[in-house]
Amino acid sequence: MTATLPTKPASLQDLIDANSSIVDVLYANPKGSVVRDAVLRQPTQFVMPEFTNWRDEQRAWRETVALYDQSYHMTTTTVRGKDALAFFTATGVNGFSTFTQDKARHYVCCSPSGHVIGDGILYWTNPEEIALVGRAAGHNWLDYQAEIGSWDIELERDDIFSKNPAGRREVYRYQVEGPYAATLLERVNGGPLPESRTFDIIELTIAGQRVLALRHTMAGGPGYELWGPWDQGPEVKAALVAAGEDFGLRQVGSMAYFTTAVELGWIPRPMPAIFSGEGTRGFREWLPATAEEVGWSLGGSFYSQNIEDYYFLPADIGYAHLVKFNHDFIGREALETALDAPHRCKVTLAWHPDDLAALVATYADPGELSGKYLDFPRATYATWQYDALKDAQGSTVGVSTYPCMSWNERAMLTLGVVDPAHAQVGKELTLVWGEPDNGALSAPWLEPHRQTEIRATVTTVHED
Repeated sequence: MTATLPTKPASLQDLIDANSSIVDVLYANPKGSVVRDAVLRQPTQFVMPEFTNWRDEQRAWRETVALYDQSYHMTTTTVRGKDALAFFTATGVNGFSTFTQDKARHYVCCSPSGHVIGDGILYWTNPEEIALVGRAAGHNWLDYQAEIGSWDIELERDDIFSKNPAGRREVYRYQVEGPYAATLLERVNGGPLPESRTFDIIELTIAGQRVLALRHTMAGGPGYELWGPWDQGPEVKAALVAAGEDFGLRQVGSMAYFTTAVELGWIPRPMPAIFSGEGTRGFREWLPATAEEVGWSLGGSFYSQNIEDYYFLPADIGYAHLVKFNHDFIGREALETALDAPHRCKVTLAWHPDDLAALVATYADPGELSGKYLDFPRATYATWQYDALKDAQGSTVGVSTYPCMSWNERAMLTLGVVDPAHAQVGKELTLVWGEPDNGALSAPWLEPHRQTEIRATVTTVHED
């Protein structure tokens, strides 16, 4: 008699149907140091973890000029055809009436329930050709929408380097940022930069090569993103590094690079709203169980069996100003209903230094179960980090999503989403660091630990 082997789930929906809790499935996914994961995903012969040290590299984007090499991460989907703009208009919450060639746009796509699935940057550089650059969740959603729709378009996918079968990318992508960014680019360009506004695309010449540049920031300072054909990247970078010596340029390694978001106030990893609801069932049946969204991990002290408690509306994470009701798009009806309802607010919180020190001290005390180990400079250990924020009465009033150490601020900062009554600068909340049941939900990926309460004060409110 031949034994019948269990069938592996073919799709995300199969996985959900085979398990009593998708939340617990995501908690059990491999996790650990996202810092090390980010480092390992970058080919170290090109992007070192640290070129000098992460503190020095963080200071550069505030004090001199920093060079980030973004060539190896972020998925790119290029949409070509006469319906390229119509396709993004129908799938994005943004208004596109002023979006034209030689401009970029922060693009957000939502589920029919109005919750965020993903975001990224759109680049319009050629007629009938628009590229989206960002994390995989939004790209898979677009692939599905293109497949079920009747658009006159073709999609070309260029995956991150670690998952790219070509062993190369289509373009290199660098960011130059800091007080001397424009001066450096004028030096290598051999003259003044073309006039531009934020999200304008201009053309430069560096090392004899045509380079496109987007006026854009990664950490809140003045900056430009540069790109061109992959094989021209090393020559362009060499010219930037050589000229940058006069301006105190620092190349930014992968450890410091992934902390830019906390200084900018951008939440880079919202839970995609794809795991529930009839409006996304077709996508779940289409999405393979091997997709990144299925293998990414959920973690943190905020724990709910309702997966929808992890979703965000655009307004919750500072995107209300991007939503325009001058066109039809997926999620419009739900967002119109939510328009006048109270929404949560995105804030930056600073950890109390005494509580941070007390947490670290537990690591050297063999007589007690320590607090959850804290990585520097980026403390997230799950793809979707959701730590509970509580008020003085112990009620959960929000979540912390992205804790990082900022050497510029000499503070452990976190990006949070909180009820509006707790969003005022100076408001003190309690952040619960560490998972329930001593980390049992995430075994064996996390060490046994106890939850620790950290005072966290709202330092900045990022307006919509």
